[in-house]
Amino acid sequence: MSRLSTQALTLAYEDRTVVADLDLAVPDGEVTVIVGPNACGKSTTLRALGRLLKPKSGSVLLDGASLATLPTKRIAQQIGLLPQTPVAPEAITVADLVSRGRQPHQHWWQQWSDEDERAVSEAMTRTDVADLAERSVDELSGGQRQRVWIAMALAQETELLLLDEPTTYLDISHQVEVLDLVRQLADTPFKGDKGDKGRTVVVVLHDLNQAARYADHLVAMKSGRVVAAGPPSEVVTADLVREVFGLDCVVVPDPVTGSPLVVPGAPWKAS
Repeated sequence: MSRLSTQALTLAYEDRTVVADLDLAVPDGEVTVIVGPNACGKSTTLRALGRLLKPKSGSVLLDGASLATLPTKRIAQQIGLLPQTPVAPEAITVADLVSRGRQPHQHWWQQWSDEDERAVSEAMTRTDVADLAERSVDELSGGQRQRVWIAMALAQETELLLLDEPTTYLDISHQVEVLDLVRQLADTPFKGDKGDKGRTVVVVLHDLNQAARYADHLVAMKSGRVVAAGPPSEVVTADLVREVFGLDCVVVPDPVTGSPLVVPGAPWKAS
């Protein structure tokens, strides 16, 4: 049984159903990437996995128990979530924002510890924001802010990490850095795990080629349903891309990784 899963999950905003009857098992210790066209339910599903959205019906399960029945603090210690458009408190510094990732681990008798300090310092170093520690988040570029938010999520040190479009606002170099970091999180044994598994990471991405390159498990969604799920080599085909995205293409091996690489059909040109 995977630690995080859904059963017959239906999600809606008022009377508009966005995700219908979804059964999804997130593989432990792997990177799962959810892809699909705009408004297909990717981010909505991720919000439900992090208990930011209450199901209309069905359930999200953590270790076999419904999220709806679990204490908020326990969920915060197990699941870290970086939403698509987080909002920082006005005038907060980078160091203070990243430190907020430690709140689920603190107690009334111990507000800050050496372990908290270590986690924050390590998170800021891994996301290359340590030099920005005393800067106000309001002063940063979009790309810098995004890396600070990722640092806060890492400082939370949860075994399950949910990231909604974490490469937004980043240039190509920093996109690769962030996704390399995501890959490392799944490949490095988690500090609380007795085996050899790293973090379980679920990421929503728009870029299908990046998804195929970094995912262990790829979930393709359309109109609130899973069309295909599995290893990228099995999921990413020309037929699948046409069905889900309405794009004619060819799929070839990536010359660096061997993962599927989607090449769109020839561009239209005026005669």
